[in-house]
Amino acid sequence: MRLRPGPALRHSAALLVALIFVLPLIWAVITSLRPIGLPPPRALEWPPAQLAWSNYVEIFRVAPLGRYLGNSLLVAALGVPLTLLVASWAGFALAQLPSPLRERLVGLTAVLLLAPLGALWLVRFLLFSALGLIDTLVPLVAPALMGSSPLFVLLYYWTFRRLPRELLESARLDGASAPQVWGAVAMPLAGPTSAAVAVLAFTLFWSDLISPLMYLKSERLYTLPVGLSLLQQLDRSSWPLLLAAALVMTAPVVALFLLVQHRFWPEGRGEK
Repeated sequence: MRLRPGPALRHSAALLVALIFVLPLIWAVITSLRPIGLPPPRALEWPPAQLAWSNYVEIFRVAPLGRYLGNSLLVAALGVPLTLLVASWAGFALAQLPSPLRERLVGLTAVLLLAPLGALWLVRFLLFSALGLIDTLVPLVAPALMGSSPLFVLLYYWTFRRLPRELLESARLDGASAPQVWGAVAMPLAGPTSAAVAVLAFTLFWSDLISPLMYLKSERLYTLPVGLSLLQQLDRSSWPLLLAAALVMTAPVVALFLLVQHRFWPEGRGEK
């Protein structure tokens, strides 16, 4: 008989792995609550006796992070839904193509995934400059019109390819058009994929530093990553303030993951 690890052992291993990833976050929270002026601790320490919650107020006084936060939320609020829409359309279309053409396009999409992002910066800048879109938020959202990343298209393609063809064919026989089959049949069954793409796309738009530096000139349009970089330049030695700003930037990503993480599980497993 094979010895299988019990539930307690599996849960203990999962908690140990989770603790390894959570420790840096705990260290950042503790350090962000230390008084301003102290050097960063050399190791993980207990929270200080007097928690400096005022650090989280101070970062918004030192730099206009509130405005930058609003700009980042606006970019993400526009970019994520557009990414879900375009990437799912492309993935569904790929899944419905005949075999020879489908395999070629999937291979081309995989090749595009390997292309370095830096190779596109000059082309994009010249394009947006010719269109008069420099110093606007449009270039920051525009990648969503192409699905943001070939990976998102491939994720939807792999999901839709696993759907029973009989299910899609029955919907077509009932008179449903291709958009209706996509919206009423395919997308409701692609919930875990949509949740994963939403989190990845939000992280992509939220943490983008290069695009704002390339396309934005007005300070009022800066996003939160640029604000964090400016705060670091203002005072490199104030670690509590820097880590407080970093946690403010990290919090929405963590909150979104916790909000949708139950969608990553197959139906019924999330409650067990």
